[in-house]
Amino acid sequence: MEGTTGSALTHAMSRVPAPVTVVTTVDPAGRRWGFTATSFTSLSLEPPLILVCLNRTASTHRAFTAADRFLVNLLAHGQDQVARTFARSGVDRFAEGDMEPCEGGLPGSPDACARVACALHAVLDGGDHSILVGRVLETYVDDDRTPLLHYDRTFTHPASALDLPDPLLSLHLADW
Repeated sequence: MEGTTGSALTHAMSRVPAPVTVVTTVDPAGRRWGFTATSFTSLSLEPPLILVCLNRTASTHRAFTAADRFLVNLLAHGQDQVARTFARSGVDRFAEGDMEPCEGGLPGSPDACARVACALHAVLDGGDHSILVGRVLETYVDDDRTPLLHYDRTFTHPASALDLPDPLLSLHLADW
């Protein structure tokens, strides 16, 4: 059994399948910002709130904690490169042209399986991360796309219940 070091927690959490998102915003000067996140979940239905976590040392931190709105793009299977691009530092993350104006005019992926447009509701302390709480303003869902997941330090996707004779088998991840 490993101790409670950061690396031990990272290893344990790598075993938890997580959605892969790219979160975007535009600052008052019109500059686009974005980052890849796997710490994303719903928080409340009344009011409709989600949360996403951002490292305090990220180059995008100031832009997002000061933003009035942001867009969470739930990436689809096959968008691995988009996730990698928005996870890199020191590059123009928008140069590939993967984003276009979507909900609220925010940069979004037209190929995402879901998008959630939010007003910044709160920024909470999360240790070495900030927890961005967004009040949901608008959503988009493409039911024909399969979400991209991150599991065991690699990208994968869930097995489709439609492709399996036993729907309970859909609880298992494909492509392990």
